[in-house]
Amino acid sequence: MKTTKLMKCVLYATVLAAFVLVGCEDLDIYSINAPSDLQRRIDSIAAAKPSTGDTTYLTIISAIVGPEDNSAGWWAHFSDYFTIPSNKLLHLEFINHGTGVNNWNNWNLALATAQRDAEGYAEYFLLRSDAYGWGNADYDGGMISHNYPDTDGDDDIWNDFRTTMQGARVSLDVDHSATGNVFVTATAVGTNGITLVQTYQQPVSATDDIVAFLVCDGSHFEMKKAYLIPSKVTVIEDVNPVSISVTGAPAFVELGNENFWGDAIAIVTFEDGSSEVVDSSEISFNVIPDMTTLGKKTVVAAYSKTKQGAYCQAVSTIYTLEVTNSVASLAVTTMPTLTTYYYFSSDSIIFNTAGIVVTGTYSDGTLAVIPNSALKFGKIPASSGAQTAVISFVGATKTVTTTCPFTLVQGISQVGATDFSSGWWTAFSDNYTVASGSSKTISMYCYSNQVNNWNSPCTILRKADNSEYAVVRMDSFGWGTGYGAATPTSDWNWDTFKQNISGSRIVITVTNNGDNTADILYTVTYANGETHFQRYAGISIDSSDLNCALVTEGSYLVIVQ
Repeated sequence: MKTTKLMKCVLYATVLAAFVLVGCEDLDIYSINAPSDLQRRIDSIAAAKPSTGDTTYLTIISAIVGPEDNSAGWWAHFSDYFTIPSNKLLHLEFINHGTGVNNWNNWNLALATAQRDAEGYAEYFLLRSDAYGWGNADYDGGMISHNYPDTDGDDDIWNDFRTTMQGARVSLDVDHSATGNVFVTATAVGTNGITLVQTYQQPVSATDDIVAFLVCDGSHFEMKKAYLIPSKVTVIEDVNPVSISVTGAPAFVELGNENFWGDAIAIVTFEDGSSEVVDSSEISFNVIPDMTTLGKKTVVAAYSKTKQGAYCQAVSTIYTLEVTNSVASLAVTTMPTLTTYYYFSSDSIIFNTAGIVVTGTYSDGTLAVIPNSALKFGKIPASSGAQTAVISFVGATKTVTTTCPFTLVQGISQVGATDFSSGWWTAFSDNYTVASGSSKTISMYCYSNQVNNWNSPCTILRKADNSEYAVVRMDSFGWGTGYGAATPTSDWNWDTFKQNISGSRIVITVTNNGDNTADILYTVTYANGETHFQRYAGISIDSSDLNCALVTEGSYLVIVQ
């Protein structure tokens, strides 16, 4: 389900009003001035019980989650699973412990469709305590909000955050609304008297159970309470559909193939402004085209259900396709933008189809461009020199093919998996020492799934013992103890950033200024020749102990120098 940002904003306002009434009232970060007052506040949170008379207390099996020396690696130690039915709110309370080294060495919340080893397991999102996360197509980091203060006045909230989280008592509310959304509110009361609040919301199934669990990462938790109460979000009124649109329908179909829907997607928009992808089985076709004759055909698709699934007056749309003779042959008539690939590993390379035009010759001798969506593109062999990849069209009676030529050049190393499967903080380059008063330059080619801006190279600045000063991304974003002093500048066109990552030549220069600051410069040349830069100036470091390394996610880097 895909919900529009307008719907998100409306629901956020609704649930925020509810949370104001029942959670973190009179949020005064500096109101606790003595240990007795702190204990009073903590005891108040711990003792709070819902007054609805509809509370289900859950048995906590794993009272201590993760090794108590905080040695837990990522995705190795987990809490119990907590199932949250629709229209229920899960309330968890626990004491948070971490190494204090990194922001993410604290609690992490996973929300999924099932337990990790169960059939059909899929994650909605992973939410970290430091206002960061990732997830499925509905995940939107812009919906995370927090009140994290700069208590010591050094323009860096994260050193204060790490201090507050050590031994903090955390109350975590996960509200599974029958509106088809989940609302998360995390309240941490630190032993230093500071209260931290983070919120997030995202679409989930309105009817199926969801499953929540905590994940350690250089952290462990003392679990205190777990219970379910009714959702605090009022169910919105049912609404009618106002329009339907169809994308991805085949532009042409060969004579003999009666599938006029293909891989099309139907999106229905409702009166409240929200939209949903609906399955083709929910669509009625008022005009079914004659697929036994050549020529242009019209399809009328209709949808007749409310947002909650009740039958109502239908909305409809039309699309056209052409029934053609069979495709006899294929030819590449315009080469793709990327014709030279750099590689290092032996894994075959995913074909980037940007810019390519493939023309088909039909059995009657006529020519027409074949849409990329109707073609299958083979992988490119990872071997130096001239290579070819197979392009196929699967017709009604036979499959026809052609090939596309490429040139491959071997690099000197690679960071990340060639199939874009590398997750965050799993694929790293070597460490490079940057002496005081010197610079280190690393040249590479980046290949990306182009789903997110951050599916591109990140640069880590750290000491020889791997403790970090800062991590900075190519898309003008960073974090770390030394990042607060940095000044980022760039000349990106954000409208075209993602689609131009793959095939870019990227030169990263790390400069140790010798005055306990460092600069990082990304010089980027897209495959189409367009150039851009990303600069970070004045990152705080120890000039006598500076190393740099690269990390990437959903992409891979072939280092050439």
